[in-house]
Amino acid sequence: QVQLEESGPGLVQPSQTLSLTCTVSGESITTVYNDWFWIRQARGKGLEFIGATKWGGEIYYNPFFRTRASISRDTFKNQITLQMTSVTPEDTAVYYCARDSDWVVRDWGQGTQVTVSP
Repeated sequence: QVQLEESGPGLVQPSQTLSLTCTVSGESITTVYNDWFWIRQARGKGLEFIGATKWGGEIYYNPFFRTRASISRDTFKNQITLQMTSVTPEDTAVYYCARDSDWVVRDWGQGTQVTVSP
């Protein structure tokens, strides 16, 4: 059973950098054909795809976030990280990591609330 757990600070100051970690268990992040997503959902809004890392290490982004988001991975710790710079209150949302395999999102983390506020 694949489990994903997001962690990070719940409160970030405006203009600062948000850093989140997704710890994966039950599956290696290098297992073939898995993509590992970062997605967010602000209150009252739909899901937003931020970016992802593929099993082979390739990283790709939603163009909307390309200038501010950075995704990386640690294969030894089996973790995926998201950093987002210059945050504003509009970045307040629940942030999720998820596993996609064969174009289907199959597993989700429980999500972590991030609030951007002074």
